Amino acid sequence: MTENEQQVAGLLLAAGGGRRLGGRPKALLPHRGRPLVEYGVGVLRAAGCTRVHVVLGAAAAAVRERAELGDCVLVENRVWAEGMGSSLRAGLDSLAGTGARAALVSLVDQPGIGPEAVARVLGAYRDEDSLVSASYDGVRGHPVLLGAAHWAGVAATATGDRGARAYLKAHEEAITLVECGDVARPYDVDTAADLAHLE
Repeated sequence: MTENEQQVAGLLLAAGGGRRLGGRPKALLPHRGRPLVEYGVGVLRAAGCTRVHVVLGAAAAAVRERAELGDCVLVENRVWAEGMGSSLRAGLDSLAGTGARAALVSLVDQPGIGPEAVARVLGAYRDEDSLVSASYDGVRGHPVLLGAAHWAGVAATATGDRGARAYLKAHEEAITLVECGDVARPYDVDTAADLAHLE
């Protein structure tokens, strides 16, 4: 296990209720024969994250029942309907006191981003001041790596569906961009038409 793997925790945001999918929780959408949340955890683990925290929200009880999430730390965001910002805050809160020096944040509804892209972002971690983002043809996207020194600032600005966007925009000059457009496709599974991306 490398030092990076010990110090960086994977954080999978999987609380969404799939409002535009007729209220089908995204974590439970089928992909390759298993719930999407399982696939997301597998990607983080394959990329080198030995510790993974998963933020659940919509249908959390059903997700616990149906998905095999092994030794992941499951974090329940009871106010998930407020948007991704609340899930990011809950996830970062759950990492406080664990010894993690950074969080590698990925989204459950982006299955086109596999282990290779996530490993590239993980590989750019230096210390708890690190801010790293995957980019696609130069455009910032997910996953993002947030050093612990930034967690309080991210949590203070993570509202609605914005997640870390406002914080990252304000600290653009500090972000290390890692091009991943050659190994990943950053689409979201948001609408019925997007379900075609699932296998």
